[in-house]
Amino acid sequence: MVRILPMAASIRPSLSSSFILCNKTATSRSTAAVSLNSFASPSSLRLPSLSSAIRQSELFGLEPSKPWRQGCTSLRVAAAGNMAQASTTTTPENALEWVKQDKRRMLHVVYRVGDLDRTIKFYTECLGMKLLRKRDIPEERYTNAFLGYGPEDSQFVIELTYNYGIDKYDIGTGFGHFGIAVEDVTKTVELIKAKGGKVTREPGPVKGGSTVIAFIEDPDGYKFELLERGPTPEPLCQVMLRVGDLDRSINFYEKAFGMELLRKRDNAEYKTILLDIVNISSKNILRAGFVLYCCYQYTIAMMGYGPEDKSTVLELTYNYGVTEYEKGNAYGQIAIGTDDVYKTAEAVKLFGGKITREPGPLPGINTKITACLDPDGWKTVFVDNTDFIKELE
Repeated sequence: MVRILPMAASIRPSLSSSFILCNKTATSRSTAAVSLNSFASPSSLRLPSLSSAIRQSELFGLEPSKPWRQGCTSLRVAAAGNMAQASTTTTPENALEWVKQDKRRMLHVVYRVGDLDRTIKFYTECLGMKLLRKRDIPEERYTNAFLGYGPEDSQFVIELTYNYGIDKYDIGTGFGHFGIAVEDVTKTVELIKAKGGKVTREPGPVKGGSTVIAFIEDPDGYKFELLERGPTPEPLCQVMLRVGDLDRSINFYEKAFGMELLRKRDNAEYKTILLDIVNISSKNILRAGFVLYCCYQYTIAMMGYGPEDKSTVLELTYNYGVTEYEKGNAYGQIAIGTDDVYKTAEAVKLFGGKITREPGPLPGINTKITACLDPDGWKTVFVDNTDFIKELE
């Protein structure tokens, strides 16, 4: 296992250089009804397990529907609506073609915060977001707040989770940052400073380009990249996650998620600094030379369902030589809309993902979801498109 050194800038958050000792190995609910209310496990969801699943052979086909039974429950695999259709075979080709045709959209990103009111105040006053809705579930001891720049039925939003009595979480080294497109980065940074916000990278052009950016931190330590951009339908425009094998991740998100590789950029600049570390004992002075690498070596891949200037994208970052990261217990997951959670789950399985919540309806509201992990263990929840819109009515 590769272990990330516990330093603030150890892995590229687009903020500053990272330092790795050369004599050590570098290492290191989501719909309206699904919430991150488990502190013990960062990737866990309090969701009832679905004891049964539609067989693989019943998906992606066009043959007439057949009834399917288990125990005392009868489910009809219907050819219409969101239930799976019957077929005699399932192939990667069939799955890939269906994934490409599925109407998918990134819905929201879910993560935990230690003080909900404080975070809402910061996002609304400093970042210009709106509080779209708020929901308290006292019997489960958590509260959700949805914030964004437009309605949930058409824009990507943030779902915050506050668990009663927990005021701090570990963000880990795998999560990178969120991106927000603003028309004037400098003015936005001035406002954030006036409100007492933390700026970690002053406004200026991105390295090797002309886009003006800045980096800030919210009260819980989540990083936000501000990108200077004209009016856009998706101001909340990026979620950056670090991965251990970029080609593997690109292949997975293209095939299992139906995303498009929008662009890829490699930054291979490399610098070295030699430091002498001096250890003083009672009898003598021991000198040992250590080389510290000021590491700018990384590659990014932008993945999404539309162009960067008009839709929210997933920014995957690979840091040279780092294959695993600590995920902490703060960041949760992304939710993506789909026309059929059953077919989506099978496609994820076929292309190397792990299903952590079998497809099916949630008790009480009947919204159909499925949850999965990508090859690096990042969680995604797929939500039935029709059911999601009904939740918002």
